[in-house]
Amino acid sequence: MSDEQQHVEPEPRAWQPGDGPPWARGGRWNDKRWRDQRGRHPGFLFARFAAVFGLFALLTLGGFGLLIFFVVRLAGGDRQTAAILWLSTCGLLLLLPGTIAWLGRRAFRGIAKPLSSLMNAADAVAGGDLSVRVPAQGRGEFNQLMTSFNRMVEELELADQRRRNLTADVAHELRTPLQVIQGNLEGILDDVYAPTPEHIAATLDETRQLARLVEDLRVLSQAEAGQLPMTWEPVNVAELVADAQTSFAGQAEAREIALQVAIEGTADDLTISADYGRLDQILNNLLANALRHTPAGGTVTVRATPDDGGVQLLVADTGEGIPPADLPYVFDRFWRGDRARTHGAGAGSGLGLAIARQLVQAHGGEITVSSEVGRGTVFTITLPGAQPASE
Repeated sequence: MSDEQQHVEPEPRAWQPGDGPPWARGGRWNDKRWRDQRGRHPGFLFARFAAVFGLFALLTLGGFGLLIFFVVRLAGGDRQTAAILWLSTCGLLLLLPGTIAWLGRRAFRGIAKPLSSLMNAADAVAGGDLSVRVPAQGRGEFNQLMTSFNRMVEELELADQRRRNLTADVAHELRTPLQVIQGNLEGILDDVYAPTPEHIAATLDETRQLARLVEDLRVLSQAEAGQLPMTWEPVNVAELVADAQTSFAGQAEAREIALQVAIEGTADDLTISADYGRLDQILNNLLANALRHTPAGGTVTVRATPDDGGVQLLVADTGEGIPPADLPYVFDRFWRGDRARTHGAGAGSGLGLAIARQLVQAHGGEITVSSEVGRGTVFTITLPGAQPASE
């Protein structure tokens, strides 16, 4: 390695309060970064404010004293009277330093110091530090501004963490099917095994799994961004449930699980404005999840009832249940109760419940879950009767 490659010029550190003058650390007075930091230090803000306010006060009181002197002289007063009034006015100037100090202290505590903290925190956020927080200072609008800033940074930090988690989760989910596809193709090319229909079918299954994962990610990202296309129409939820029962009857019978449907109310009571395809996707995700976690001999029940002008849907199973510690995370993307479960073991992509929640929210509804280990799980969906107002 050459000397040029070994020698790296250290990046100058921005001036911080307490660092001392620039020359004490090898800096320069005309260093732009130091001047920017200096201009945002509370002491400099206070000094600038006090200087401007003091100059304004001096000019005002001085001009007022001279005005009194000339007015008294024009009114016919003698010099002694004018001098006394003028001296009395000028005497007020003796109170000016104390007044300025008192007002300046209040301004420093209520304006300059919180404003300086906010500007420094904003610089830190712009530099990528999302852990910075501004201590609550001042009253009224300033305190509200600090609270709003901290809430904004918390949301940015949470969004950044979600982005990192999503990247890691997607990479993890894509790795297994890609490795299977690569292994099968390399085995065929290396004559390890012949390109039989069985090997080709296994590879095709993995590509289909990848396609489903990509489609699920697309739907989820669009729903989270509020850009998911919706086709609003009158939907009879009773017909929706009946169609879902027909679709999953064969799968339930193969697993020796009883699939039951309970409908309450009339057709008019169970008709809402919704996207039929999205509601069908929600119900399919919940039913597939319920059947996956219900052992043979168990029961999965779908119930539809009117609810205050809307509809309430319940999907209940008698399966293994969800531990209380896992309940807050069941709607997170790529969450699985059994971390050791793989796609080949019958697990889904881990996006079904996350998509279901986003689609329910797109309808202006709410989805909740309750569960007891060893006794089963109940998902409850509440949907309004009318189309939600667009934001």
